[in-house]
Amino acid sequence: QVQLVESGGGLVQAGGSLRLSCAASGRTFSTYAMGWFRQAPGKEREFVTAISWSGGRTFYADSVKGRFTISRDNAKNTVYLQMNSLKPEDTAVYYCAVDLNNLFGSSWHEYEYWGQGTQVTVSS
Repeated sequence: QVQLVESGGGLVQAGGSLRLSCAASGRTFSTYAMGWFRQAPGKEREFVTAISWSGGRTFYADSVKGRFTISRDNAKNTVYLQMNSLKPEDTAVYYCAVDLNNLFGSSWHEYEYWGQGTQVTVSS
Protein backbone atom coordinates (compact mmCIF):
# COMPACT_ATOMS: atom_id res chain seq x y z
CA GLN A 1 0.00 0.00 0.00
CA VAL A 2 1.07 3.54 -0.75
CA GLN A 3 -0.61 6.62 0.60
CA LEU A 4 -0.25 9.90 -1.27
CA VAL A 5 -1.32 13.31 -0.06
CA GLU A 6 -1.19 16.33 -2.36
CA SER A 7 -1.08 19.92 -1.17
CA GLY A 8 -0.33 23.39 -2.46
CA GLY A 9 -3.26 23.98 -4.76
CA GLY A 10 -5.22 27.21 -4.78
CA LEU A 11 -6.42 30.18 -6.76
CA VAL A 12 -3.89 32.18 -8.73
CA GLN A 13 -4.01 34.78 -11.48
CA ALA A 14 -2.81 34.00 -14.97
CA GLY A 15 0.94 34.34 -15.15
CA GLY A 16 1.37 33.37 -11.53
CA SER A 17 3.02 30.37 -9.91
CA LEU A 18 2.15 27.54 -7.57
CA ARG A 19 4.13 24.69 -6.10
CA LEU A 20 2.36 21.42 -5.48
CA SER A 21 3.68 18.79 -3.10
CA CYS A 22 2.88 15.10 -2.86
CA ALA A 23 3.89 13.33 0.33
CA ALA A 24 4.14 9.55 0.14
CA SER A 25 4.10 6.88 2.82
CA GLY A 26 3.73 3.14 3.09
CA ARG A 27 6.41 1.78 0.76
CA THR A 28 9.94 2.53 -0.30
CA PHE A 29 9.17 5.72 -2.14
CA SER A 30 12.65 6.15 -3.58
CA THR A 31 12.39 3.03 -5.78
CA TYR A 32 9.36 4.13 -7.81
CA ALA A 33 8.71 6.51 -10.65
CA MET A 34 6.11 9.17 -9.93
CA GLY A 35 3.75 11.15 -12.08
CA TRP A 36 1.41 14.11 -12.02
CA PHE A 37 -1.88 14.11 -13.86
CA ARG A 38 -4.73 16.58 -13.99
CA GLN A 39 -8.43 16.50 -14.71
CA ALA A 40 -10.58 19.46 -15.66
CA PRO A 41 -14.38 19.39 -15.38
CA GLY A 42 -15.91 17.38 -18.19
CA LYS A 43 -12.54 16.22 -19.47
CA GLU A 44 -10.53 13.05 -19.18
CA ARG A 45 -7.59 12.77 -16.84
CA GLU A 46 -4.46 13.85 -18.68
CA PHE A 47 -0.78 13.32 -18.15
CA VAL A 48 1.28 16.28 -16.99
CA THR A 49 4.74 15.01 -16.12
CA ALA A 50 6.70 12.08 -14.71
CA ILE A 51 9.99 11.56 -12.91
CA SER A 52 12.12 8.44 -12.59
CA TRP A 53 12.85 6.85 -9.24
CA SER A 54 16.22 8.59 -8.98
CA GLY A 55 15.01 11.91 -10.31
CA GLY A 56 17.49 11.66 -13.15
CA ARG A 57 14.89 11.50 -15.89
CA THR A 58 11.80 13.58 -16.42
CA PHE A 59 9.38 14.21 -19.22
CA TYR A 60 6.47 16.54 -19.77
CA ALA A 61 3.31 16.96 -21.75
CA ASP A 62 3.79 19.48 -24.54
CA SER A 63 1.18 21.73 -22.97
CA VAL A 64 3.32 22.35 -19.87
CA LYS A 65 6.84 21.98 -21.20
CA GLY A 66 8.99 24.94 -20.27
CA ARG A 67 6.53 26.13 -17.62
CA PHE A 68 6.28 23.21 -15.17
CA THR A 69 9.09 21.41 -13.37
CA ILE A 70 8.84 18.11 -11.52
CA SER A 71 11.33 17.18 -8.83
CA ARG A 72 11.59 14.81 -5.90
CA ASP A 73 13.26 14.57 -2.54
CA ASN A 74 13.58 10.91 -1.67
CA ALA A 75 14.80 11.70 1.83
CA LYS A 76 11.47 13.44 2.47
CA ASN A 77 9.36 10.98 0.44
CA THR A 78 7.99 13.93 -1.49
CA VAL A 79 7.56 14.85 -5.13
CA TYR A 80 6.99 18.44 -6.22
CA LEU A 81 5.43 20.20 -9.17
CA GLN A 82 6.56 23.77 -9.70
CA MET A 83 4.12 25.52 -12.00
CA ASN A 84 5.06 28.86 -13.52
CA SER A 85 3.39 31.11 -16.09
CA LEU A 86 0.05 29.55 -15.28
CA LYS A 87 -2.78 29.83 -17.76
CA PRO A 88 -6.54 29.54 -17.29
CA GLU A 89 -6.42 26.26 -19.22
CA ASP A 90 -4.24 24.82 -16.46
CA THR A 91 -7.27 24.89 -14.16
CA ALA A 92 -7.92 21.34 -12.97
CA VAL A 93 -7.64 18.94 -10.08
CA TYR A 94 -4.04 17.77 -9.94
CA TYR A 95 -3.19 14.24 -8.85
CA CYS A 96 0.09 12.57 -8.07
CA ALA A 97 0.50 8.86 -8.68
CA VAL A 98 2.96 6.04 -8.13
CA ASP A 99 4.29 3.82 -10.90
CA LEU A 100 5.27 0.63 -9.07
CA ASN A 101 6.64 -1.00 -12.22
CA ASN A 102 8.79 1.99 -13.20
CA LEU A 103 7.30 2.06 -16.67
CA PHE A 104 7.84 5.84 -16.62
CA GLY A 105 4.90 6.32 -18.91
CA SER A 106 2.18 8.84 -19.65
CA SER A 107 -0.85 6.59 -19.42
CA TRP A 108 -2.79 6.72 -16.17
CA HIS A 109 -3.30 2.94 -16.46
CA GLU A 110 0.37 2.48 -15.62
CA TYR A 111 0.04 4.07 -12.18
CA GLU A 112 -1.23 2.02 -9.28
CA TYR A 113 -1.80 4.45 -6.43
CA TRP A 114 -3.26 7.93 -6.48
CA GLY A 115 -3.68 10.82 -4.14
CA GLN A 116 -6.97 12.55 -3.50
CA GLY A 117 -6.09 15.52 -5.69
CA THR A 118 -5.63 19.22 -5.12
CA GLN A 119 -7.56 21.94 -6.95
CA VAL A 120 -5.70 24.50 -9.03
CA THR A 121 -7.69 27.40 -10.38
CA VAL A 122 -6.14 30.01 -12.66
CA SER A 123 -8.14 33.17 -13.23
CA SER A 124 -7.79 35.28 -16.34
